[in-house]
Order: sequence, then structure tokens, then C-alpha cells
Amino acid sequence: MPEYAYQAADAKGARRDGVIEAASEDAALRTLRARGLTPLRVSARADVATPGASAIPAAGARVAAKGKPTQVDLLGFTSELAIMLRAGLSLDRALKVLIGMSHKASVGALLAGVLDAVKGGAPLSRAIAPHREFFGDFYINMVRSGEIGGQLSEVLTRLVEHLERIRALRESVISAMIYPAILLLVAVISVVAMLGFVVPQFESLFKDMGDALPTPTRIVVAVGHFFTDYGLFLAVGVFLAGGAAAKWLASPAGRQWWQGWILRVPVFGRIFLKYEITRFTRSLGTLLGNGVPVISALNIATETVGNVHVRSAFGGVAPAMKGGGRMTEALYKTGLFEPMAINLVRVGEETGRLDSMMLELARILDREVETSIKRGLTLLEPLLILTLGVMIAGIIVSILMGILSVNDLAV
Repeated sequence: MPEYAYQAADAKGARRDGVIEAASEDAALRTLRARGLTPLRVSARADVATPGASAIPAAGARVAAKGKPTQVDLLGFTSELAIMLRAGLSLDRALKVLIGMSHKASVGALLAGVLDAVKGGAPLSRAIAPHREFFGDFYINMVRSGEIGGQLSEVLTRLVEHLERIRALRESVISAMIYPAILLLVAVISVVAMLGFVVPQFESLFKDMGDALPTPTRIVVAVGHFFTDYGLFLAVGVFLAGGAAAKWLASPAGRQWWQGWILRVPVFGRIFLKYEITRFTRSLGTLLGNGVPVISALNIATETVGNVHVRSAFGGVAPAMKGGGRMTEALYKTGLFEPMAINLVRVGEETGRLDSMMLELARILDREVETSIKRGLTLLEPLLILTLGVMIAGIIVSILMGILSVNDLAV
């Protein structure tokens, strides 16, 4: 198996040199990444002595996968860039290496544009500003503050921690909803199968009974008959209605209605609210800890909130502080924070440690969200199972009532 000499950086930015056996250059890169290393230079063993030899190709040589850049791509880019800068690579060299390691065409093209701007003399914050939709104001302002303070690699490390926490919280919510979603899907399929395929098998048995057939049986047979005759039209109607509903919910009016309704859902509405508050407090604490002015930090943190109603409530905090008010009072007036949270903010203001108090509040809310999700699902899962059982049992009992009625008439 071929051998490849490599130069890589570990998670702390320390350089490591060595030799690795791999079937190909791509396999060598994957193995290094699996070991928690960020490749800086990889070359075939025979080329070790060749100056500048590198298995990491030039910009665009590796990009193949399609699709828009995602937050996972942003996290990977930020993490590897922070490691390379800590290892001593220049910004343009680090960007060039990242472009070479990119496996998605859209990410490679985006980073190529950033690299061109950096080579033209622009700082990183100005180079990524045209790609605001991907990076976001929070990211750009964090990078700008790191450049001003001469701590770009440290700021990128904080950004990695922030993005990882946000991703972990979002994935915990999604993962927790997978089982109930599957359970609901199985329930719908089971009921449709019973009404559309099982119930019609008994229709001929009940056909001549007329009014002698029990009411529950007549209802079930009628519904089953409807599914048999109009099932295709019903499926098309549901599909079209779902598409229209999704399109409307994507509109500003639909999004406002949906996000307002979801906050009013018992149990889960409070969880969604805490999730949005967590995003706000973590973003605000991270920005303040990095030296961003409080008014700018508030405006940026407000924009990271996804729910339009919660964002609107937070939108009044910065103007209130501009008018000479305190953050504690402004946040209290939103009606979103519990007394414990307000007290933490007050302590942060009085001690001059608002950034750390905001991050501590975010950690507390993180735990509360995870605990609340587990408790909510503890209630939801048995409820779904019970509902499914009652529906199927109702269909079966209705059919059995009809069969018993047939036997009674025969006697």
C-alpha cells in the first residue's frame, strides 16, 4: 500500500508530521480527519523531498458534490480555519487548503471568492460580507471584532463552540421528534389500510342487512367504501392541499400565523419559546464577550431568533437601552423571561459580567429545553399509541358487531 507523508494540525493548532499508509490520497485525507487532524500538506512518499509537493489540490480540484452550503459546512469551515490559523498558516494559504479539501462545488466556489477578496487586500470580515446569507451578521461581526483585537483564531474557536452548541440543541430537538413522527405515520397508514383494504372485505357480508346493521358498523363500512372509491382522489387532494398549505406557511402571513400558533401549543409552546430565548442569550453573550458594543450585539442577537413574534419582542430592547434604560428592565418588559433569568441579567449588569451571565443563562435554558422535550415526549408517545389503539380497536369492534348481528339474524 502506498505511503504518504503528511503535515497536519491537531485541535489545539499544534503541527504534527508523519507518514501514513493509504490506498489513495483521498483515503489518506479521510484517515487524518478521522484521527482529529486537519491536513495541511499531504504528498506521496516519493515526493517528500519535492518542495511544495502537496496532495491537497488547487482550488476547485476536489469539489464534486452538489447542493447549497449548509450550516454543517459553515461549522466545518470555521473549525478547520481556526486550527490552521493557530498552526501558523497565513489566511490566504489556509483558505487555499480549505478550497482544495472541499467536496462540495458550492462551498468551493464560495471560498474561492473569499480567497480572491483576501488576496486583493480585504480583511476576512469584508471578504465574507457579500455572502451574508450564508455567514450571517453574527458571524461577520464576530470575525470583525477578532480582526480588530488581533485574535482572529481565538474568535473563530469561540464561533465553533457557539455553532456546535446551536447545532447540538437543534439536533436534540429533531432527534426527539423522530419517534413520534414515525409513530404518527404508522398510525395513519394502519388506519388507512384497515379502512381501505380490510373493511371492504366484509362489505358483501353486510350488504343485505340494511338497517339491521349496527350504526358503528354502518359508519365504518361507509368510510371504508369511501376510501375504496375515492382513495386516489383523496390522496391527490391531500397532496395538493399540503403543497398549498406549505406554500402559504412559507409566506410572511403564513409564517407569522404558524409561529404564533406554535407558541400557544400546550407544553411544547413553552419549549419552543425557551429554544428561541437560548439562541438569543447565547448569541448576545458570545458577542459581548468578544467586545462587540452592547447595542450592536443586541441588534445582531435579535436577528438570530427564528420566531417572528419573539424577534419582535426582543426588537424593543436595543431602542430602550438607547433611551437610557437598563437591559434588565427592557428584557423584563418583553414578558418572555422568568424571574430567575431576570435576576441573572441583573447580576451581570451590576458586576460588569453580562457576557458570562448570558452564556450561563443559555446553558441553563439548554438543560431545561432538553428536560422539557423528554417530559413532553413521555406524554406524547403514550398518547399517540393510545389513540392508534383506540381507532383500530373501534374498527375491529364495529366489524365484530356486524358479524354478530349476521349470526343473530341467521338464528
